[in-house]
Amino acid sequence: MSGELAVLVRDIGDAGVAEMSTVPGLAAAVDQHVAEIRATLGVTGHDELMAYLCRFAEDAFNRGWWPESTRDFEFVRIVAVCWLLSRDEHAA
Repeated sequence: MSGELAVLVRDIGDAGVAEMSTVPGLAAAVDQHVAEIRATLGVTGHDELMAYLCRFAEDAFNRGWWPESTRDFEFVRIVAVCWLLSRDEHAA
């Protein structure tokens, strides 16, 4: 992942995770994405999540996606992966 894309993904994740505490709809959407990610990946350790996040973000941006809404699929998926990564860091 390029440096600029990494910063953008980090900022999306940080802002989205923070917003989850005040926006129940976002928290619910993230919860659904978390379940889908766990079902897809099986193992959700730090390395697997980072690899998934890099692939997902690069594919999204290569398709022309740009974060314009905090409710679109890509935004919520990035927040979900970042939330999982934050849980992984707290468990370590």
